[in-house]
Amino acid sequence: MLRFPPMTMIVMIAATFFLTACGGHEGLKAGLRKSVETPASPIVESIPVEAAAMVPDLPPVTLDYQVGVGDILSIMVYGRPDLSTSIVDVGAKGSRIDGSGNIQLPLIGTLQVAGLTISVIRDKVEAALRTYVQEPSVVVEVAAYRSKPLYLMGQFRTPGVYYMDRPMTFLQGITLGNGFDTSANLRGVRLLRDNKIAPVDIYSLILDGRIEQNVWLKAGDTVYLPDNRSQVVFVFGAVTKPGTIPMVQGRMNLLEALAAADTRNVGSDIKNVRIIRSLTTTRGELLVVDLASIRRGETVPMQLMEGDVIYVPKNAFGSWNDAIAEILPSLQAVSALLQPFVSLTYLENN
Repeated sequence: MLRFPPMTMIVMIAATFFLTACGGHEGLKAGLRKSVETPASPIVESIPVEAAAMVPDLPPVTLDYQVGVGDILSIMVYGRPDLSTSIVDVGAKGSRIDGSGNIQLPLIGTLQVAGLTISVIRDKVEAALRTYVQEPSVVVEVAAYRSKPLYLMGQFRTPGVYYMDRPMTFLQGITLGNGFDTSANLRGVRLLRDNKIAPVDIYSLILDGRIEQNVWLKAGDTVYLPDNRSQVVFVFGAVTKPGTIPMVQGRMNLLEALAAADTRNVGSDIKNVRIIRSLTTTRGELLVVDLASIRRGETVPMQLMEGDVIYVPKNAFGSWNDAIAEILPSLQAVSALLQPFVSLTYLENN
């Protein structure tokens, strides 16, 4: 029959084992902390770069709306419905301003109005009617705004074409889209004007309150807000598979990106790689990263940011000018995907 030792003996055996086990490890005295060294950063050079700023627009001469081609005007002459506009155009009752900036009115005929405010048009109509009507009383209103479109594209809650009914700043204009979708990528937002990206730091305006970037909008402007679900980096230079590399769940380090681009044929003398990084719409930095130190485990893995442009040199020599000159054709090929900073800094004038 098996007999178990008394409980006292069990406690003594356990205590002896615990003390013996602890004796083999160096402990810390009370009040002391053991420091752990943090690996150094692999970035050996960082050069801040800013795209050329846009010349600030002067405030409008008047904040009153100035009519333009496509607007529909409602003109009513008190006591003379026969002289009032009755044409129905695009669901609005009134007279449409034609491509020459004119409207057609009874008795008066052709009247040039484009570029004028409502009060000036009223005075002009009354002056023209005095030839036919004694002391005419005229009311002029904009029945439909059609001359100053603003295109809100991308991750707005209600994207679409809107028509400005008064002079608007950028912040006023984007409120027409009822805010941003949760997937909006604010670092990639851009203002397109005359088929070019305008050098306006919209990211800093929205998040940092840099009010000097709150430019006046112009008819035909487009605000494009991309989403953050398809985040990518770009790898060019001495790699087998150059081009776009998707980030997995928005995260990727330098070694992972280079592995995806296949650097097996890269010479062992390549120590540094170069990265063009976008920080905001108009500001970025040029980074030189010690690739060799990362591979040896001497520095932390380099975490990438969405839109990073990575250049692997073909030899151990060369300057930033050489690197940019070499990858410029590649940047042009993927220009639609690049962050605004890269396009403004390296593609706008090329």
